[in-house]
Amino acid sequence: MILTVSFSKPAKCCQEALGRPYIRVRIRRNAAAALRETACAYDAEFFTEKQAFQRKFSEKELDAFIAAHAGTTFRSAVMRTETEEITVLANRRGEKKELRRPLHVQDAKGAGCCAGGSARPGKKRYILQEGVPVPFLVKLGVMTAGGKVVAQRYDKFRQINRFLEFVDDILPDVERLCSGGNRLSGENSVSDTRAEAAGSAEAAGSASAFTEARPLRIADFGCGKSYLTFAIYYFLHELRHIPVEITGLDLKEDVIAECRELAQEFGYDSLHFSVGDIAGASYEHEPDIIITLHACDTATDYALHYAVAHHAKAILSVPCCQHELNLQLGSARHPEDGGDCVPDPAFAALLRYGIIRERFAALATDAVRASLLEQEGYAVQVLEFIDMEHTPKNLLIRAVLKDTGNERAAAGERKAAGLAGARATELLSRLGVSQSLRGLLQG
Repeated sequence: MILTVSFSKPAKCCQEALGRPYIRVRIRRNAAAALRETACAYDAEFFTEKQAFQRKFSEKELDAFIAAHAGTTFRSAVMRTETEEITVLANRRGEKKELRRPLHVQDAKGAGCCAGGSARPGKKRYILQEGVPVPFLVKLGVMTAGGKVVAQRYDKFRQINRFLEFVDDILPDVERLCSGGNRLSGENSVSDTRAEAAGSAEAAGSASAFTEARPLRIADFGCGKSYLTFAIYYFLHELRHIPVEITGLDLKEDVIAECRELAQEFGYDSLHFSVGDIAGASYEHEPDIIITLHACDTATDYALHYAVAHHAKAILSVPCCQHELNLQLGSARHPEDGGDCVPDPAFAALLRYGIIRERFAALATDAVRASLLEQEGYAVQVLEFIDMEHTPKNLLIRAVLKDTGNERAAAGERKAAGLAGARATELLSRLGVSQSLRGLLQG
């Protein structure tokens, strides 16, 4: 039984075959639907550069879709069953090959599948599974020694797993950008099989282009107690077996000292922690991925600016406490409300009420950030991080550096980048405010 399928590396015929220029497709078995014996047992997401579309498949429809598009419309397809991982690869000449790898119990748990032989009906399968003790989660009080999630920490457990799903999503793009097709910068060529398989995150555990000499490099800005930092290291190093080097940065010396002790206790030799601020961060090797979870106010802007300035391949950022615009807009109310004149009267109603102004300012801030990242050559999505009932700070900015490939594509991207920058400039101008990321990029 197929549990998950991931398609990536679209061929030129993709738009003609499927109606849109999809860049990847992810399909997962819906355990609850399967148990109810409904016709649509699979949930599918089709991703373009800026949009995501949902569909449902029956088992018969999924089989037909795989037969039609694996190795043709998409040059890489990875299927997971309960017992094995099947990778279908095609080169530019249309020659296909199939790789099969048996899955161990740990691999199946790390796959983040939503169905499995031991899963209880209707219970979500996470990347880090409840019932399987994870040492750092036990030490940090999220799990008991037996692997049961502590009731009061379940939101944290869900939050960690959700972020790991986003990390898993961007791995194919990061690997492709780092390898340049067949080679990692400064490293020897990997075999053709490894280079082709590197196009898919799900294949990374068995065919990662990263090596001990050239690991995947990640920087976590504002890591705090580092629940997330430890989780990413555990997921990539222990479950996916990808050589990785992660550095957490925070201003609190006592917190960093505790994190260093934990990393040493667990033998996580490639997990490092440093005291410092984002603006002054410096690394011997540039990070491939920049992550920030709830970096407060303009700290997010400094992290995004660092990522742009150092050509990070991907960014995962969950902003927090967007005070900067709110403070400026607070003094831009109509005179009858005790403020200065409104730059554009169309915004007067939004600025009149404090709670509405605060939420509007937060959304405007993140809209500007997303547009500015597009201006700098990133494909950007703003996604729901976790359900609003768990935290109101639930937007995630996911940005992956674009690979234009040829001059014609580059010209199109330059035009799109210019339009994105103009949108940010127009919004800030109409509001009569300034924004830190824009100032840093201009500076």
